[in-house]
This record gives sequence, C-alpha cells and structure tokens, in this order.
Amino acid sequence: MALHSNFVNAMVVNEVNFVEKFDIAIIGAGPGGYIAAIHAAKSGKKVALVERDKVGGACYNVGCIPSKILLEHSKLIQEIKRGYDWGIETSVVNVNFPRLMKRKDAIIDELLTNIEGYILSNQITFYRGEAAVSNDLTVTVGNEIFTATDIILATGSKPFVPPFKGIETSSYYTTDTFFDMTELPKQLTIIGGGVIAVEMAFSLAPLGTKVTVLNHSEDILQTEEPDARPLIREKMKKLNIKLVTDFHFEHFNGNEIHTSKGIYTYENLLFATGRRPNTKIAQQLGLAFEGRLIAVNEHLETSQPHIYAIGDLVGGFQLAHSASAEGIYVVDHILGNKPARIDQALIPRCVYTHPEIATFGLLEEQVNEPYKVTKMPLHTNSKALMEGNTVGFIKLIATEKEGRILGACVVADGATEMLNAILATKNAGGTAHTLANMIFPHPTVSEHIGDAAKAIFDKAIHQ
Repeated sequence: MALHSNFVNAMVVNEVNFVEKFDIAIIGAGPGGYIAAIHAAKSGKKVALVERDKVGGACYNVGCIPSKILLEHSKLIQEIKRGYDWGIETSVVNVNFPRLMKRKDAIIDELLTNIEGYILSNQITFYRGEAAVSNDLTVTVGNEIFTATDIILATGSKPFVPPFKGIETSSYYTTDTFFDMTELPKQLTIIGGGVIAVEMAFSLAPLGTKVTVLNHSEDILQTEEPDARPLIREKMKKLNIKLVTDFHFEHFNGNEIHTSKGIYTYENLLFATGRRPNTKIAQQLGLAFEGRLIAVNEHLETSQPHIYAIGDLVGGFQLAHSASAEGIYVVDHILGNKPARIDQALIPRCVYTHPEIATFGLLEEQVNEPYKVTKMPLHTNSKALMEGNTVGFIKLIATEKEGRILGACVVADGATEMLNAILATKNAGGTAHTLANMIFPHPTVSEHIGDAAKAIFDKAIHQ
C-alpha cells in the first residue's frame, strides 16, 4: 500500500535538536489509540500518536474488518443459492477468490486512508516506529525523543498459539497471516471454538472450502447466548462444516493432529485460539500486572501515575468498540470532565455468523433478582418470512415489576443492527414498557422487538 507509506513519510517528524512536549502521547494507532488521539486533539490537546505498523491496528488489517468482508462474500453466495430455491435460476456460480481478496484489500485501503486523513486534519503529530517509554514519561521512537504529560498505552494484542507437543513440526496460519492468502483453500482445519473460529468457518465454507473445526471444549461460542448455539451448530451442519468437540489434543506430527477422538489430517491449518496482550512496554516500565493483563484502577490508570492502558491490555471485552470507548473515557478523565464509568453491561457483543448473534447485558444464568424472559421466534414475523431468514429469535430479559431491561439477544440476519434499538432504549433510561409502547414500521423484523417487550407483560400479539 504505497499510499500509506507516503502518508507515513510525510507525517513522521524530522530529527530536531529539542525535546518536544505533548499533552497526551498515545502508543498504538488501533481502534483504541487513534480514536483517543482524535478525541484529545478535538478537545484542544497537543497530541502525539505512535504506531510501529499500520494505522487501524489488528482490527482493520488482520481482524474484524477483513473477516467481516469475507463473511459478506459468503453471505452473498448463500443468498444466491436461496434465490435458486425461490425460482430465480442462475448458471453455475464461480468464485474468483483472488478478486474477492483484491476487493478486501481495496476496502481496507480506503478505510486506512480515511483514518490517516482524520489524523492529518486534526494536527496530530504521527511517529512511525517502535516506541520505548521511560518512567519520566519520555518517549523514544528511533532517533526521535519527546515527552508527554500523560501517556496512553494502546498496543493491542497478538494471536496465541497453544504450546502443543509437536507443534513445531506443523505449518499453520494465525489471523495475522491468514488474510494474506490469494488462493481459496480446498481444505481448512480451524482450531478453536470461539467467535473468531466460528466466523472464519462461516466465511470459507460457503465459498467452497471443506472446513473442519476442532474445539476441545464441550460446545462452541461458550461466552455467548446459550440458546443461540444450537442454531449455529445446525447451520454449520448445513454448510457441511465438520465440528468436533469434547476431546483432548495429544500431539501434532506434520499435517496430522492426534487427539483422543482420533487423527485429523489437514491441508491448511488456522489457529483461532485467542489473543494475548502486547505488554513489552509495560514490562519495561515495571508496571503492575494482574495475570497477563496490565493492572489499572477505575480510571484505567496503571500503577504509575499519568500512564494509562486500554483495550486488550486490560481485559474486559476484546472488542474494537470497547477499546474505542475506553480511549475516549481516559481522555475525558485526563481533561477533568469526570466521565461516567463504562458499564460493561452496555457493551454490545456481536458474532457475524449467518444468522448473526447480537447481545448485551446479562445472560439468564447471571441474573440474581426476580425477572421475566421472553423469546420471540422469527418464524412468526412477516418480513423474516419474506426474506427467507426465519432462523433466530429476539430474547429480552427484564425485571418483573419495573420492566428494567437486564439483557437482550437478537439472533437474526442483521441482528447486529437490530440490537441497537433495544440498547438505545436502555441507554436512554427506557424500559420494556418503552419498547412495548413503541410503534415499529410494518413489515420489519425489528417489530418483533416490540412484541417481545409486550410478552414481558403477557400482552404479546404473535405468541
């Protein structure tokens, strides 16, 4: 991407004979870092932003953006096949995978160009290179040295590959390398059963790849809504994704994976087994840790005053929008704005399978007060029937008396957009009564939200 190289060369600060002073320095230009930098700059602060690789971090370059682009490609293939079932007959559909990947690259290139433009237009001083931070809040990047009143660490995470016996004899991808491929793999074995593993299975199988998912746990997506898991497993079966669960890995030998359930061979292997925080700077500074994570207080400040950490460095949800919210929060705290603490229950969690899963708040087993729960299936919804997307439901958990919304889950095509109506109501102080009294347009899938809310009070129409 020559454009980005030119941008970096233009933005990198020339060597000077004085140490420049910034109000806020941010290490890492991913979704947490670059958004914090822009927010600080728009708030009148003098800001330095350091990035050793590409702006956008893992999310834009090797994570959520490229994976969601592939999922859109796969979703289109499924829609074409559904059209054939309806009577819209087409010739054989051929997948030109190199062209799909070029489209992926073009979209990412445009997004990164936009981010670079935001950095430039907000007069943020951008440093390219590996940052070293001293306890006196001095930052060194190559030959450049500057200081800051406050520093935000936003260095993200890297893929984790478990130290299985014999793993050194095997060749494999991680999500950092997988999206570089230009040929559609005929076969792919994915190790893992979380969101990334399942999304990658959904992104490749509809394109024609024979996919096997090996997950040693008893079930997939164990951090997500339990009622959604059987629907996703059933869809995986329809997509001819082979799912193997509840076993022990024994050892690896070349392209053989030896398990307690037998030997599995592969042509291509992808590890989707989680991520680990990039804590090199924190270790050099001698910051306190809680396990693998940097220890922070309620304001995300580390054990050293004026040094903060956000995103994958501090736990919570490993989500881009969570890191962005934390970055904005820290800047507002530094500004003395006394921002409201981030409520983890209001952070939406998304799985971009087909159907999608979108959730916020508590799951049923986490509720510790009297509550009512409703689950409105999509097969009674007019728009879902028209679209042929009847697999899924809208689930709402609310307190019995006040109707306070404790949690919600939407499993549907477009669920990650639909959830926002419930979340916005919750954020605005609304209740299940509010949703029940809303007038939704008809026919829409989202009108089932209102009916699910009515069901809390035993007044649902379509139940």
